Amino acid sequence: MPRDTSGPTGRPGRRRATSRAELEHVAFELFAEQGFERTTIDDIARAASIARRTFFHYFASKNDVPWGAFDEQLRWLREELDRYGPDVPLMEVIRRVLVDFNRVPPEEAPWHRRRMELLLRVPALQAHSTLRYQAWRQVIAEFVGRRLGEPVDALAPQAIAYAVLGVALAAYEQWLDRDDAELVALLDTAVRALASGFGASTEDPVR
Repeated sequence: MPRDTSGPTGRPGRRRATSRAELEHVAFELFAEQGFERTTIDDIARAASIARRTFFHYFASKNDVPWGAFDEQLRWLREELDRYGPDVPLMEVIRRVLVDFNRVPPEEAPWHRRRMELLLRVPALQAHSTLRYQAWRQVIAEFVGRRLGEPVDALAPQAIAYAVLGVALAAYEQWLDRDDAELVALLDTAVRALASGFGASTEDPVR
């Protein structure tokens, strides 16, 4: 779709935001200019040339903006994990799906970097992010529990879910610190290292 610069806009040359992604981009620019805490929902709505109530059609709060379409992404994650049969080892499934989960088109990579900088480095978002991380871990733990025939709250499903989140966050931190780094390569390496550790157990090997 060609860029539309006609009609009223929040800023010169900016067309009205008409999708979640466009609204995210507007918000990310304001967060970079003003800081996350100093930017209000009214600021975002004004810059996006939308009504305040329209903002809430896309996001429940300002804290939800960096998480994007998180619920939809969790559904995709769950479906992809379940797509693999028992012939593929558990940690190999997690590695493949986690890598695919984090593939973004080249044109979206700068925005994804802004997203992760907000999520990992803005103190005001940490409490909210804890709830999101919990939901993400739950999807991993449910998959592991089904594979191992154990309750989702048993030690192995929970330990693996926490560990997978940990290596994913470590990979993201490396990616943010290095302009020349490839995110999917970092994630692939991190999960392979994690898988080798879990696979080393002889008493109760991960299946």
